[in-house]
Amino acid sequence: MPLSFDLGTPINTALFLYILYSVQRIIFPSTSKPTTVPHEFKSGYSWMPKSHPPTVLYKVYTPKTLEPFSGRDGGRILLAINGTVFDVTAGRNFYGPNGMYGNFAGRDASRGMAKQSFDLEMLTPIDQPLDNLGDLKQDEIDNMKGWIDHFSNKYIICGKLVENDAI
Repeated sequence: MPLSFDLGTPINTALFLYILYSVQRIIFPSTSKPTTVPHEFKSGYSWMPKSHPPTVLYKVYTPKTLEPFSGRDGGRILLAINGTVFDVTAGRNFYGPNGMYGNFAGRDASRGMAKQSFDLEMLTPIDQPLDNLGDLKQDEIDNMKGWIDHFSNKYIICGKLVENDAI
């Protein structure tokens, strides 16, 4: 049974006219210029940021040189996870002195992030060797790697953490 096209029905006529109109608009687009300037650009729209973000240099940190970057007095906030140092200043509400993760600021947060613990005993004293994390279970290591991925996508990597006597 062959299909037939009947322009006698109103719906077919309307669809045919719409298709003709659409094809005509594609083949012969309008070349007239707008008579008015769009108003949303008149008020001085600018894509420039209000201020340039601070320049961040990739550096090698030790626990002692990382510690001053705890966000006190409104300064930068850095923290390290598994040897990678992140600038988390943009997350001051979380990592600043009064934030939920504030005890990790200026420190190696590897063990705390792996174990999902904010307790102070998760932090290695800054005058001690770095925590080698050898006693972590596989799920804790995976958890720490998840935090590294999260931080890598959200914050700037600004250095690496090495032993105190390595510099």
